[in-house]
Amino acid sequence: MPSGSENRGSGSKKTGAKSAKAIKAARKQGGVPNTKRGGGATRQVPWLTVGAVGAVVALIAVLAVGLWPKYLAKKEADKFAPTASNQDPSMAIDGVVKIDYPAGQHVGSIQRVAYDQSPPFGGPHDAVWATCTGNVYPDALRSENAVHSLEHGAVWITYNPDNIGDEQREKLADRVESGSGYLLMSPYPGLDTPISLQSWGHQLKLDDADDPRIDQFITALRLNRYMYPEPGATCATIPDSFDPNNPPPFDPSAPGPDAVPMSDSGIAPDNSTDMQVPAGTDQPGVGANE
Repeated sequence: MPSGSENRGSGSKKTGAKSAKAIKAARKQGGVPNTKRGGGATRQVPWLTVGAVGAVVALIAVLAVGLWPKYLAKKEADKFAPTASNQDPSMAIDGVVKIDYPAGQHVGSIQRVAYDQSPPFGGPHDAVWATCTGNVYPDALRSENAVHSLEHGAVWITYNPDNIGDEQREKLADRVESGSGYLLMSPYPGLDTPISLQSWGHQLKLDDADDPRIDQFITALRLNRYMYPEPGATCATIPDSFDPNNPPPFDPSAPGPDAVPMSDSGIAPDNSTDMQVPAGTDQPGVGANE
């Protein structure tokens, strides 16, 4: 009997050892959960979920870093919105030049004007306006067409292609293309500063596309009904008269003796077609200030 009891005890120990080894092996293979004191199962860390949440948080942070400065810039620019009591907020923008020009003085499609400013921002102009529905023109525009766009409430952004890099140019283009219409942009060879903004009777010359005065100028003068001659006039394309994909080219030469002078009072004002919207076209950007 004693020897039998001893045998049974020895067998139990061997069986227990085998069971412990089996459990240990199973744990290594993931078949048996780890246990902690008290017999409860240890929770697995959901690393995929943690990683996904971390990626979302990182994305939000990146967007916030990129959008927050734009939000602040817009908030600051909104202070320059025109009102009945403050009809020309641009006068509070450092560097803005203002000149009063008579409106509605039209010249022919092959005539030139001896403009007194470069780029011009008022005075006699072509009877056909340059399309200004957020257009970024890759080549320089004929000034006489662009000035007519200003008469309709547009802001014309110009830059010297020799003094501005791709990054700066793209920042300007983004303002035009993402805006609400009544904006156009084109290179202006020979410009004496890297950037120049024009609205009817107003100009601002700048060195940097990040300058906050750009948004202030646009807010103050784009479709400012108090400052441009023809509220409600369209910026849309005139079919068969102006092709935004092939506009009249810029002439870099000095105007000849036959150019129309800025002081020419012999041009009869002509507003007969400016208020008409071409059939089948839209007017993006028409808002509260028209």
